[in-house]
Amino acid sequence: MSTNRAKLELTWIGKESRKLEPRILLEDPERSYHAKHHLSDHDLFDNRLIFGDNLLALKALEQEFTGKVKCLYIDPPYNTGSAFQHCDDGIEHSLWLSLMRDRLEILWRLLTPDCSLWISIDDYEMPYLRILLDETCGRGSFVACNVWQQRYSRENREAIGDTHEYVLV
Repeated sequence: MSTNRAKLELTWIGKESRKLEPRILLEDPERSYHAKHHLSDHDLFDNRLIFGDNLLALKALEQEFTGKVKCLYIDPPYNTGSAFQHCDDGIEHSLWLSLMRDRLEILWRLLTPDCSLWISIDDYEMPYLRILLDETCGRGSFVACNVWQQRYSRENREAIGDTHEYVLV
């Protein structure tokens, strides 16, 4: 009798393909702003505004902040093709899953044991994201799937309208 238990997982084309190397952040003095002095002994001067690909930015933050972040909120592209021009939004579903998985793994490592991770998502990707989160963070880490009513009436051209989104915690 085998003691290995099969696990439920989400599979997609390209899931096993990964290549990401460690990154460093370089400060641009022309864009940096630092207060002239501390107002109290508890002031922090380590805020960062990072311009660039979010996966590379997360990878650069990983070494310094692993296990130190108490709360994260992300609002990833919903993969609908209707977001900003600079986002990969509306890409092939397996690519979206790989992009999300790579980011979630780093985000999860950044968090403390008593943390919370909040993610906004729509109807189309919520079921897949939930399974991906179960696989990445462990099913026992799931707290809630909150429904956020974004508007109170559906669009007139549709018989059934999507008036809500989700926040996975």
